[in-house]
Amino acid sequence: MSLVAINTNRSLRFPIVAIAIVATAFFVTSARTGNAVHAASPQTTANNAPPVHEHRQHWFQFGRASWYGHALQGLPTATGEAYDMNAMTCAHRTLPLGSLVRVTNLRNHRSLVLRVNDRGPMVETRVVDLSYAAAKRLGFMGRGTAKVRIDLVDAKPSTTEVAALTRSGM
Repeated sequence: MSLVAINTNRSLRFPIVAIAIVATAFFVTSARTGNAVHAASPQTTANNAPPVHEHRQHWFQFGRASWYGHALQGLPTATGEAYDMNAMTCAHRTLPLGSLVRVTNLRNHRSLVLRVNDRGPMVETRVVDLSYAAAKRLGFMGRGTAKVRIDLVDAKPSTTEVAALTRSGM
């Protein structure tokens, strides 16, 4: 009886090991850049069937955010506009200028949509610098920094979207 059990265990060992190897290979080769992750989500066509080869990339990043305010008020940003500490804007090293991002404070789960209008942050351990107003709304102005998640909402927003964001103070 024990001889049969040993053979059954050996016959199951190969598929389990094979699945583990394939899963490991998939995760190792998945697109990953530092702590920025690109997760594929299929788009649907007119007949609600996913296309064969098209994938929509959703970019997001985890890290520490800081804020800047009074000292830089009125100075030019990377877009050429004057920095306004009361605007819903942020600075990021690599995202296209003008992009809209949702920044979520992971401590209290508050989130805002901000426009990238500058390059930064200057501190290497930070992933984004927020305006004074954005940090205040996210609830970490007093702390100085916070763990955040950044989600790319729109890499090239229309001028209407930017104007609506500026008016509403999301």
